[in-house]
Amino acid sequence: MTDAHAIAGIPMRWVGPLRISGNVADTEIQVPLATYESPLWPSVGRGAKVSRLAEKGIVATLVDERMTRSVLVEATDAQTALTAARTIEARIDELREVVRGCSRFAQLIGVRHEITANLLFIRFEFSTGDASGHNMATLASDALLGHLLQSVEGISYGSISANYCTDKKATAINGILGRGKNVVTELLVPREVVAGVLHTTAAKIVELNIRKNLLGTLLAGGVRSANAHYANMLLAFYLATGQDAANIVEGSQGVVMAEDRDGDLYFSCTLPNLIVGTVGNGKGLGFVETNLTRLGCKADREPGANARRLAVLAAATVLCGELSLLAAQTNPGELMRAHVQLERDNTTAKVGV
Repeated sequence: MTDAHAIAGIPMRWVGPLRISGNVADTEIQVPLATYESPLWPSVGRGAKVSRLAEKGIVATLVDERMTRSVLVEATDAQTALTAARTIEARIDELREVVRGCSRFAQLIGVRHEITANLLFIRFEFSTGDASGHNMATLASDALLGHLLQSVEGISYGSISANYCTDKKATAINGILGRGKNVVTELLVPREVVAGVLHTTAAKIVELNIRKNLLGTLLAGGVRSANAHYANMLLAFYLATGQDAANIVEGSQGVVMAEDRDGDLYFSCTLPNLIVGTVGNGKGLGFVETNLTRLGCKADREPGANARRLAVLAAATVLCGELSLLAAQTNPGELMRAHVQLERDNTTAKVGV
């Protein structure tokens, strides 16, 4: 093997098991995390232990799924752009046939637009089966763009990618209109577990979530985001399962909610932009195939079901790490002690304790 084809070796461990229920999966399963940040394993492991001690575990609800690609066309003026947009919306059935002609799995499920000056931004929305759908959506959009340029008067080519998708950038539009899998995870933690495993109280976590995640992020100018470190868990999970790691940019946008319910803790993580797939680029490596198989995401199911399972596993993993970190941060010195201990001697770190 030459250097040009070398594979980067990132430490990976299986953490858990996590207990998950909901409208996609009902399971108790370990998850793989590939990371250089060794404290992440025991931290997610602690959250996983909490999930096993809750009556329903982590309830993961898949709310929506779609992949998008936006294209840009130039019109002679704004009125012509508006006429073109209305023409395109009226011909959506025709456009769906164009997509069927270039892909076995992609289906056009929606078209949106925005006009600025004489420029028409068109946002196509697709279902893409078990693929994350980047290439599939671009291929379909290329065919759609060519068809529109030939059949709609007054427009000309601008770009196959118009940044109105939006891909691998922190924006508001993805959370509002949807891109990838939208998953809400919820966990109701009994007060004795909050005290015994997380070493804190529901009231302290609620207060920290308001002051840190909500107010702190507001003051920092965050975009549709109020969480502590979604990106840590997503990156580790993405690297272990062959995902495009750059998608943690939009994937890490999401909101944490916490409520004190008479001492019990209601804890929820919403992840509206999870972009994952179980087939396609990055999935041919041996360790990725092994991991996806072990996760139950290579089973013989209807198209899209394996990717939906992978999405809720990723979202549940995020909740475990988010809950554990916030709990640690309610106690002075706990976070730093854990990092110093585990990063200086990570061979002794125990996962899931």
